[in-house]
Amino acid sequence: MSSVGPAAPSTFASLGLNESLVAAVTALGYEEATPIQAEAIPLLLTGRDLIGQAGTGTGKTAAFALPLLHRLLETADAPREHSGARALILVPTRELAMQVAEAIHKYSKKTALKVVPVYGGAPMDQQIRSLRRGADVVVATPGRALDHLKRQTLVLDDLEILVLDEADEMLDMGFADDLDALLSATPATRQTALFAATMAPRIGTIAEKHLSKPARVTIKAEKPTAGQMPRVRQIAYLVSRQQKAFALNRLLEFESPASAIIFCRTRVEVDELTDTLKSHGYAAQALHGGMEQRQRDRVMQLIRDDQADVLVATDVAARGLDIDHISHVINYDIPTAPEVYVHRIGRTGRIGREGVAITLVDPRERRTLAFIESVTKQTLERAELPSLAALKAKRLEVTRAALQTRIVSGGLDETKAFVLSLAEEFDLADIAAAAIAMAQDEDTKSAEVPKSRGPEVREFRGPEVPRPARRSLGEGGSRRSDGARVNLAFSVGEQEGIGPGDLVGAIAGESGIDSQEIGAIRVHPTFATVEVPEDLVSTITSALRGKKLRGNAFDLKVLPAEPAEDRPRKFSKPGSFSKFGKGPGKFGKTPGKFGKTPGKFGKTDVPGKFGKSGKSGSFGRSSDGPGRFDRSDRSERPGGFKPGGRKPAFGKKPRRD
Repeated sequence: MSSVGPAAPSTFASLGLNESLVAAVTALGYEEATPIQAEAIPLLLTGRDLIGQAGTGTGKTAAFALPLLHRLLETADAPREHSGARALILVPTRELAMQVAEAIHKYSKKTALKVVPVYGGAPMDQQIRSLRRGADVVVATPGRALDHLKRQTLVLDDLEILVLDEADEMLDMGFADDLDALLSATPATRQTALFAATMAPRIGTIAEKHLSKPARVTIKAEKPTAGQMPRVRQIAYLVSRQQKAFALNRLLEFESPASAIIFCRTRVEVDELTDTLKSHGYAAQALHGGMEQRQRDRVMQLIRDDQADVLVATDVAARGLDIDHISHVINYDIPTAPEVYVHRIGRTGRIGREGVAITLVDPRERRTLAFIESVTKQTLERAELPSLAALKAKRLEVTRAALQTRIVSGGLDETKAFVLSLAEEFDLADIAAAAIAMAQDEDTKSAEVPKSRGPEVREFRGPEVPRPARRSLGEGGSRRSDGARVNLAFSVGEQEGIGPGDLVGAIAGESGIDSQEIGAIRVHPTFATVEVPEDLVSTITSALRGKKLRGNAFDLKVLPAEPAEDRPRKFSKPGSFSKFGKGPGKFGKTPGKFGKTPGKFGKTDVPGKFGKSGKSGSFGRSSDGPGRFDRSDRSERPGGFKPGGRKPAFGKKPRRD
């Protein structure tokens, strides 16, 4: 087993590769081999099986692709019984399949070798035609390769070399059975190479079963010398869940990444965060498994062409992504597995470049962070969010650079004449300072750190809505309207960190009405209600359309004003409103609904049933007085019967026996 750290630089010509391959690599701008390439290529050229372990972004693709192409060129004239593929490369995702196929195509540009990528989400008939025309190298995902094998459109009888790239990822994604089936269908004489960033025990099982006395190459992570920062700086920020959107916005502005990948756990989070970033002015794109292949291809092309600077993705969609210019990786949600963390941060700092990996950690996730550090044997730097003063200093640096560029470009004659006219009254330094301060005022207002509660906390980013003039004091000196009032129901609540101050600030700040017009406010876990004058509803709803509260989109619904003692209406689920019928709607936790006439409520023998007597847990039907119902129904206020009546009368508390 070979286990090395940084090796002495090796040129590709010194590794014994075919001249056409060396010329192609040199034309691409690569002069020296990386450690994994310098160790693996000579071993693979001898025909040995190999297991290679190296971090993501260390050049593993060229480490197996170049010796693979070299072997195919050396055996090009050898007689073959079949016209199937001569080399098969298995990768975990379709994005990686396309990237590896593209790299091999570039390396083999000066040869006659043909490369065909085969992956799910693409038309099967087109792939079948490409395979039938002849393919020397097939780059495939396991599932689609197995489909073609069963259709007999992928012939592996003459396979000379098989490569498993990102083998640990394929096992994590559940491809173990597919890999066994594919490996079993290949000739025993093949050469096999297995590459991974982490070496899980399951990889050893596959190696023992399908590889023959493999050589092992492990490239240890390069340790920085004393006084030198590591190439990938890893930072953790302790941020509560409710503050993550704000923290991300602050960090993106402060770090100013050339391009970044932000990892989320779910597709829904990816879509929501992408929309939020777009509303903040970032060219953000989403990438997750729920998208069609053509959509994913379009997103990747935008990233590669620098037409998008932020990619928000799930782990499954981003596995194996090879984008050279990613400067920052941000874990919006901390990964639960150390292996996932390793793969995520491997998207930056590729091929010796520098990069930054940022992780936002909820206080409740500190144990997960400690576990990741213990497994990866790396300590993440703990840091606090950049202060407002630091952000202002950063903005001044950016402004300074922009001013220097603008001055050098010229064309300032008209502006200069205006400044000179002002110089007759004020000092030039004061004029310049005022201009810069005015340019930064708006940004400074939006940079205040949000608090858990407070009227000044608003996170509204959308098109400006013309605000009406505030109402003036009436004759009595009060701004409170005397007309009809209604409740505005917001589909966000305590779970999103919403407080009364947020609602007052949103309504008063965006619509222009005076805060004294706002009445009772009730904030519940999943929704909130605010009492406002009925004649101001259209003004408020128009002003709040498309806005967000603490980074959360919300729906608005107008409800009749209720007495203070009444229970507020209930939302069916977070973020949406329940349907209101002619009756009072859902009641308590037991199944069933009240209709227009009395009837059974829930199931037999449970609290809430209409009974014939006044026993505990049922409503009485006799005229001698109302029954009572059990408190477990959690609906004490509405629901008693009028004495002597058969129908329920809402709004009165039931009498206790």
